[in-house]
Amino acid sequence: MSGGNAATKKKMNKAQFKEHCWGLAFVSPAFIGFLIFMAFPIVFAFITSLTKWNGMNSMMDNFVGFRNYIKLLGDDKFWKVLLNTIIYMVGIPVGMVFGLVIAVGMNRKIRGIKFLRTLYYVPVVSSLVAVAILWMWVFNYDYGLLNSIIKLVSGTHGPNWLGDEFWVKISMIIFMVWKGLGSSIILYLSGLQGIPRDLYEAAKIDGASGWNLFRYITVPLVSPVTFYLLITGLIGGFQVFVEVLVMVPSGGLNYSAATVVFYLYDKAFGSNQMGYGSAMAFILAIFIFIVTALNFKGQEKWVKTME
Repeated sequence: MSGGNAATKKKMNKAQFKEHCWGLAFVSPAFIGFLIFMAFPIVFAFITSLTKWNGMNSMMDNFVGFRNYIKLLGDDKFWKVLLNTIIYMVGIPVGMVFGLVIAVGMNRKIRGIKFLRTLYYVPVVSSLVAVAILWMWVFNYDYGLLNSIIKLVSGTHGPNWLGDEFWVKISMIIFMVWKGLGSSIILYLSGLQGIPRDLYEAAKIDGASGWNLFRYITVPLVSPVTFYLLITGLIGGFQVFVEVLVMVPSGGLNYSAATVVFYLYDKAFGSNQMGYGSAMAFILAIFIFIVTALNFKGQEKWVKTME
């Protein structure tokens, strides 16, 4: 009897081992991909950040330790582009507010609403380079659409949107809000449609106004979507690059439009300072990690669920 139990146990172990092997086989492509395309580049970039490698010379013969990091912390231009990057993030809450308001307006059964939702989402799936070129013409100082409208309405010429240190930041924020608005609307719509109608009906019976319904029911119950948009917006905001490269290739007057990633690209591939650029990438990764961790830590205070 005991021998039969032992054989059954041994047979079960073989089955478990076989299942384990199949599990590893299914996971291995993703794991191998992670090692090749994520882990190895990260390790290689960190080693590069400790050298004065220019992409052509010997890496180990130009080992400088943490000098690139020390130099970076004293680089005034780095802090300027970091400030520019943070200023651009003003568009994150602006985009979320517009996204929520528009989503509330579109969360109803009216004729043509599906077409309208698709129309708002078109910029998201459009080529970033293509729409950046389009907006570059919109912001053109001499004959751009925006300045033409301003002159038609007010009789005065509009600002030099992409050539002025102040207005170039406003231009980039406008473009980024427009480009990401469709994603915010779609995500907020999914969140709104998950809110039980009973909550609104009960609140209306108690005499709640439309503003109170929005403030005390809608906003708290879509807060998980808001949190997701905030996190992804901050991570993406620290990595703004294509917009600046296409619309303001020089980085703007006195580098007024440049971002951290643009400066990183300029140093690594424009000046062949691969080590310095890699150090900048790791400093940027640290900033992103800290900001993301702080948001996750504070989410319990304002993110609500329907549980």
